[in-house]
Amino acid sequence: MSSSSPVELTLRGVILGALITIVFTAANIYLGLKVGLTFASSIPASVISMAVLRYFRGSNILENNMVQTQASAAGTLSSVIFILPGLLMMGYWSGFPFWQTTFICATGGILGVLFTIPLRHVMVVQSDLPYPEGIAAAEILRVGSPTQNTEGVSDHHNKSGVEDGRALPGGRELVVGSGISALFALATSGFRLLTDSVTYWVTAGRTAFQFSTGFSLAMVGAGYLMGIRGGIATLVGIVFNWEVVVPWVMHHTANPAGISPSDLAMQVWSSQVRFMGAGVIGVAAIWTLLTLLKPMFLGVVSSLKAVSKVDVGQSRMDRDLSPRLVGGLSILLLLALLVIFYQFLHHAAPTLSVTVLWATVIACTLFAFIFGFLVAAACGYMAGLIGSSSSPISGIGIIGVILVALVILALQHLVGSLGPDGTHLAIALTLFTTSIVICMAAISNDNLQDLKSGYLIGATPAKQQIALIIGCVVGALIIAPVLQLLYEAYGFTGAMPHPGMDTSQALGAPQATLMTAIADGIFHHQMQWGMLFDGIVVGIVVIIIDSLLRRTGRASLPAIAVGMGIYLPASVNMPLIFGAFISWLVTVRLRSRAKRLGESVERVSDRPKRRGVLLASGLIVGESLVGILIAVLIGATGNEAPLALVGNSFAGISQVLTLILFFLFCVWLYRYILRYRIK
Repeated sequence: MSSSSPVELTLRGVILGALITIVFTAANIYLGLKVGLTFASSIPASVISMAVLRYFRGSNILENNMVQTQASAAGTLSSVIFILPGLLMMGYWSGFPFWQTTFICATGGILGVLFTIPLRHVMVVQSDLPYPEGIAAAEILRVGSPTQNTEGVSDHHNKSGVEDGRALPGGRELVVGSGISALFALATSGFRLLTDSVTYWVTAGRTAFQFSTGFSLAMVGAGYLMGIRGGIATLVGIVFNWEVVVPWVMHHTANPAGISPSDLAMQVWSSQVRFMGAGVIGVAAIWTLLTLLKPMFLGVVSSLKAVSKVDVGQSRMDRDLSPRLVGGLSILLLLALLVIFYQFLHHAAPTLSVTVLWATVIACTLFAFIFGFLVAAACGYMAGLIGSSSSPISGIGIIGVILVALVILALQHLVGSLGPDGTHLAIALTLFTTSIVICMAAISNDNLQDLKSGYLIGATPAKQQIALIIGCVVGALIIAPVLQLLYEAYGFTGAMPHPGMDTSQALGAPQATLMTAIADGIFHHQMQWGMLFDGIVVGIVVIIIDSLLRRTGRASLPAIAVGMGIYLPASVNMPLIFGAFISWLVTVRLRSRAKRLGESVERVSDRPKRRGVLLASGLIVGESLVGILIAVLIGATGNEAPLALVGNSFAGISQVLTLILFFLFCVWLYRYILRYRIK
């Protein structure tokens, strides 16, 4: 063991991590608001870090790990968009106040880091939980630094699976994917030379059937990462929605005079059938939580018992932030929550009685703090068990909204109402409180994955925890401006900042819409309970089918993906399916290649699979950043199409041109991923 500790947390690494965090946070916000999905940034951040820091003297695998640890906050803290836009949708906010939004994200995020520190030793060091993203990130770092070793790493942990010492391809794939996606998005959303979607309607009597697809390359990338099982499940939801449920409801709905079948179909879907999708999503997320309840509880109890037995002085690789520092920061952040809730309530209802005001402030603060700790433990364990990407943060949001609403209703019964506009304020307070819990859940969902990566390559946990706190602060500072920019440029479904804006360009923010509808329904008793109940029934049926399919070991039908197929427009969902199908074709081809060459599937698939992941990440980043750039131009000029080169008369040609280019791109993506040949 060397006498001096290796360089890990450096100023240049912090600056690079902050820059990556800013870019990926902005991209994730755009993607999440558009389709309800975010992408994991650890692997792309690792590749970028290795590509940049290799030109600096003394850079090493541990420094690269700190950069990806800090930047991973981009894919997690941005999950606050799953609920915070609801405050605009319900009309409580007219924009995103910078300091309030920043403090919500920073406070919740840092608490998420602190709450998972006591769980690290048993859940990471002594646990056999798979931590898929954490192990993958560690492998990327190792392969990218094949000649480097680290202090104190066992032989078992130091195996990278690379026999010939070749470095990982990466930076080029990210740049290529980002560039192509950016150009395509610029031609579509900017110059309007290409169309963003094509929709065809088939009418039969009083009913209409929709066949639609979009051409978003970011969605293709997201679908590639999602995989074929999620893609098939989404397609099932689309077909069930537009070819079964919507026509059936239309057949039993009076057709008002002057409304075309296609317009009526869209009305039926948006006002009724979407709640069925919400029901499927809700029951799927809650079912996932229930299936993990027992192992999660046992893991958390075991971890807490082990905290007192850990001797953190033995090695730097066992050294967390000190209990005194963690406790002190937790108390400070608890007080910060009190201030945040007081400011929120006092500003909204300055005439509220002192008793009601402080009772509500204390109740919401304690709920966010205590429930946040339980959520942090739950999400940390779920991330280790099934991965951060599969962990149902939306389910945490649904449970949080329901519980907070019940707490506020009980408080109003005990101490009095929240004023003359108490119901409206209660809904806003429910969303506000849950947004803090979501930040805790999202960061804790990611934190243990990063600590697993660090453990495998011999990093210092305390320094990783500092890096993640820095990432939370940087991400929190960028979230409010990006949200405000996108809101002013595009608006959200049900919340347009300016009259006369193009509602077809509005960002859907599906989870925020769902959370707002649930909160509003609880307090107003006006939810589409019939469709929601139907969605729950459909979700239960899909869960049963999924369970039966999983027993075969060959297939599955994720219920939450079926729900998204119902809940989101088909034009948004279809590119996901194209990406998932390309991913499946690549897998089939790689297996065939391995059989032909007499090599293992893992050896033949290693490079192409990583290339596909990085290209897909680049597709997401490129389009997202162009979307933000166009949003800046819209905000600066006041013109909804500041870069448009053609008018509506070009629509017919652009549809044909876009179809051809999109098909050619899909073929190119497939061939480019497979172009590597093992030697």
